[in-house]
Amino acid sequence: MRRSIVSTLAITLLLGVPALASSHREAPFITQQPKLDATDFYMFNSYESTRPGYVTIIANYLPLQDPYGGPNYFTLDPEARYDLNIDNNGDAKPDLSFRFRFNTILNDLALDIGGKTISVPQYNIGPFTATDRASLNIEEQYTVTLARASDNTHTPLTKVSGSNPGFFEKPADNVGNKSIADYPTYASSFIYEVKIPGCSQTGRVFVGQRKDPFVVNLGEIFDLVNTNPLGPVDAEADDLADKNVTTLALEAPASCLTNGTDPVIAGWTTASARKDRTLKTTPTFTDPAVDSGVFVQQSRLANPLVNEVVIGLKDKNKFNSSKPEADGQFADYVTNPTLPTILEVLFGVTAPTTFPRTDLVAIFLTGVDGVNKTNATAEMMRLNTSIPAVAASSQNNLGVIAGDLAGYPNGRRPGDDVVDISLRAAMGILLPIDQAPSGQLAYTDGAFVDASFFDSTFPYLKAPIPGSPN
Repeated sequence: MRRSIVSTLAITLLLGVPALASSHREAPFITQQPKLDATDFYMFNSYESTRPGYVTIIANYLPLQDPYGGPNYFTLDPEARYDLNIDNNGDAKPDLSFRFRFNTILNDLALDIGGKTISVPQYNIGPFTATDRASLNIEEQYTVTLARASDNTHTPLTKVSGSNPGFFEKPADNVGNKSIADYPTYASSFIYEVKIPGCSQTGRVFVGQRKDPFVVNLGEIFDLVNTNPLGPVDAEADDLADKNVTTLALEAPASCLTNGTDPVIAGWTTASARKDRTLKTTPTFTDPAVDSGVFVQQSRLANPLVNEVVIGLKDKNKFNSSKPEADGQFADYVTNPTLPTILEVLFGVTAPTTFPRTDLVAIFLTGVDGVNKTNATAEMMRLNTSIPAVAASSQNNLGVIAGDLAGYPNGRRPGDDVVDISLRAAMGILLPIDQAPSGQLAYTDGAFVDASFFDSTFPYLKAPIPGSPN
């Protein structure tokens, strides 16, 4: 009888908890809008050896891209806006917002077929490079605008050199090695040095397809956590190893992001679309629909795993449309989390017995005292810009809980194993043993990641997997 009750409880709980993916299809409604779906957010003190004093902010969008996903591949939404938001005074409101807007250009390549000029259906009709794009049928441009709340200004970022200073080019997706012989070199041509409004130093920006940096044993976790959470940290497969994402990366001087002498900033990314969309009965490439009305936020992401394993299923859409300043409405999900009970039921470990879980409040809602705490109680990623970056070779992938104060949850670097960190935090690694009897166990999803998986220079994430490797 007890086994039946326990099994029923486990299934009931797990149906309300999607996979431990950082933010891939994390809420019901966003599954209908993949171009607005933020998959990961990173914010860290740049550890490229020549960039001390800089902060790198990365937001990834459009999840689970199959490299061979032609013929249209993965453009971003020209009717949407994508924001990297920074709160630098602890009020959980954006003081700085770097806003990305996109434009898809159809070159409408055509061939003479039997005396008639016929438009081609392909993405490209031959190899191309950064300087020779004559065979590329679709191109993407974007702009970046800095909105400052203090004076309500909206000012564009501009290239330090080159033509059309306010317009940036996005590299084509990695169609395959026949179309783009050396994709890393090709994509590096689209890293721009930029002037940031109100900042005396320059920064850098890059937008383009990258290999999905998140590492997780996705399939088995979906299957009622069908893995050993106390097994080896590298015994399982990374189910995202063959997927790409689209990256928005910005590097800026820390002094241009902070406020006065306070070195701590908080960040998150959002994507918004216009309220109304009317489908056209005779759509064209540039006008398949009419979008109108005010912009409405559809996606929100700061700390990984929050909407996946913290927020209840009924509130996931609400969370995506909410603002950090209103996060009091979600506080119970953090102070009284369900994930530890799920692990207790499935694996016989003991969930923490103390409530409210102030240790999780520090990670997700306030920052860690003495490291990156701010005045606001809100779900944002906090970074102490005065804590020196750690070189890739010296980083500990468990971040703060392993004594590496430059890692998660003090910001997040690509090599931080946030799944293992989050599992251990949820089970009470930061609590006294009498409040968390199983809190010191080495919980893991078995999919290993560290800084060696990534580049040590901006934009850090690896080049995307080609659609055709031959």
